Amino acid sequence: MIPAPFDYVRAGSADEALAALAEHGDEAKLLAGGHSLLPLMKLRLASPSVLVDVGRLSDLTGVRQDGDTVVIGALTTHHDVERSDVLRTQVPLLAHVAGQVGDPQVRHRGTIGGSIAHADPASDLPAAVLALGGSFTAISAARGSRTIEAADFFTGFLESALEPDELLTEIRVPAVPGAGWSFQKFNRRALDWAIVGVAAVSRNGSSGVGLVNMGPTPLLAAGVASAWSGGASPAEAAEHVAEGADPGADMNATVEYRTHLAKVLTRRALEEAGG
Repeated sequence: MIPAPFDYVRAGSADEALAALAEHGDEAKLLAGGHSLLPLMKLRLASPSVLVDVGRLSDLTGVRQDGDTVVIGALTTHHDVERSDVLRTQVPLLAHVAGQVGDPQVRHRGTIGGSIAHADPASDLPAAVLALGGSFTAISAARGSRTIEAADFFTGFLESALEPDELLTEIRVPAVPGAGWSFQKFNRRALDWAIVGVAAVSRNGSSGVGLVNMGPTPLLAAGVASAWSGGASPAEAAEHVAEGADPGADMNATVEYRTHLAKVLTRRALEEAGG
């Protein structure tokens, strides 16, 4: 398929990108790595009239530690997230999950901010950030900067709390050195989207569990985390995985199969994370 016609603007700075978003509103879309947006455009599922290329904004890249928080620029590639020494020591779950995204070509071009903003329920990284209790920083020309908790960010299928004139600038996650963690996913082939995935982290008596492809949005498995923190065994806690979930059926799995698989992977994740 061929995308509908569009205009192209390369932003030289975040301010230029925000000005373009303010000018064009809903008709504009931000382009970073392009691995999420361009396939939608080719299928005519997205038809922006203006693409605003932010892929060369170096001030939105990099990983740094800010006290008890690790801050990741939205345009940091999956490869750089995976290879970051800060993340490998302070938030190893996130570094590991980034290394599971696609293939080397995708990881060298795709960005963590693009993956988050796309809000695909089948994407790995949103579930990991949810499990970690992370948050996002967004800015607009009209309202300035605001923080959005990951738990409030994903609002519907491929929909998020970002306003049309906002630019996602940072992903912020707690530093959890020494925490127990695990990421489990099942797919038919190495590069396929996960049929189901589970990200789990346990630290200082609290826990977080994020689910991949168990509903129209990336999900927090609050019932699992509550049971696990309360002393339930991994198998017992995993029985709560369907609470609040809304798994769909497709060519890869029925609802029943996806639910069963989620329980199996959740149990494995909790066992590996130290449940």
